[in-house]
Amino acid sequence: MNSPVMRRVLAGLAAAVLAVIYVPLILVVVNSFNTSKVFAWPPPSFTTQWWVRAWESSGAREAVWVSVRVALIATLIALVLGTMASLAVQRFTFFGKDTVSLLIILPIALPGIVTGVALKNAFVSVMGINLGFWTIVVAHATFCIVTVFNNAVARLRRLGVNLEEASMDLGAHRWTTFRLVTFPMMRSSLLAGGLLAFALSFDEIIVTTFTAGEGIQTLPIWILQNMFRPQQAPVVNVVAAVLILVSIVPIWLAQRLGGDEGVPAAH
Repeated sequence: MNSPVMRRVLAGLAAAVLAVIYVPLILVVVNSFNTSKVFAWPPPSFTTQWWVRAWESSGAREAVWVSVRVALIATLIALVLGTMASLAVQRFTFFGKDTVSLLIILPIALPGIVTGVALKNAFVSVMGINLGFWTIVVAHATFCIVTVFNNAVARLRRLGVNLEEASMDLGAHRWTTFRLVTFPMMRSSLLAGGLLAFALSFDEIIVTTFTAGEGIQTLPIWILQNMFRPQQAPVVNVVAAVLILVSIVPIWLAQRLGGDEGVPAAH
């Protein structure tokens, strides 16, 4: 495995995979400055007019605001429910615990179209609820919970129970132990899970398509509806380029915060 030939082969494969992933993303950023509306390559010249038009687009701004609100509320719901579920599964023993854990994780494993159809039928046919902003929030929360739950469970497993038991042996109640011992130690994993949940919600489109009401547009839906319009295609490239640049920050933070730094070893 340490031979020079093997290292070169692995390096070549890694470079090829990274090229397939990142070259199209780089092209999106370059095309956001392309003067050609049909994205001629190489670009005949460069311009910032599409960035100005994107900034002036009321439809794009409204779609961004809707996506941000949905993602924030869905993430808050996921943080509360995901944390509670992780504590129940990891700190308590009860009948059917493995089944409960499987049911919590299942929504993110199902195809999005299945989840979307199921939720739409539940909202409209069973509960008689009109589709709108809040149905999108609930739909997104169902899979955002999984991200928070997985991060929290992984951290709780590494923490063990020694510090919590020591706190309660010294007279602290369970809530005091959670507030002063458990929560500070799992805070970074919850923040990482929240960042990933926000990113997952912000760019979700399949489930959103089935659960969005009339006149409600998240940013992914706006992009899908405008990317094939000749006058809007360059603006879509600008929005996509901004999303690429902005997405780097939460993913980087989630990666840093999701590590083992500051986590005491379980004995």
